[in-house]
Amino acid sequence: MPAKNRPRARNTGPTPAVRQAVYARDLTRCVRCGSATTLTVQHRVNRAMGGSSDPAINSPANLLTACQACNMAFEARPAEAYRFGWKVRRPTDPATVPVWTTLGGWMLMSDDGTATKIQAPEGFRR
Repeated sequence: MPAKNRPRARNTGPTPAVRQAVYARDLTRCVRCGSATTLTVQHRVNRAMGGSSDPAINSPANLLTACQACNMAFEARPAEAYRFGWKVRRPTDPATVPVWTTLGGWMLMSDDGTATKIQAPEGFRR
């Protein structure tokens, strides 16, 4: 018997095109460890339970490529994740927060899907 008027699940994640742009920008590697296996797209600013209607939540500046192990580490060690820009607190614009990557050191991620290498932020040596 068919289900009665069940609401369809909303897709609150990035579009396939944005996902591809993030993987391309990050050279299909985890930004934290460099792994090329079990990759996911990680939100720097959390989406919140059930997703978000804010389109900026799925912008390339708010997304990183991460392997499953590093994605779990971001949640298990939030102080480290915030320190290195892998996570960003609301209401900060993630495009303004540097990210440390194995791909090129400190980077600023932009909403157009590119990244710009920058000098290490004050107080950082890696």
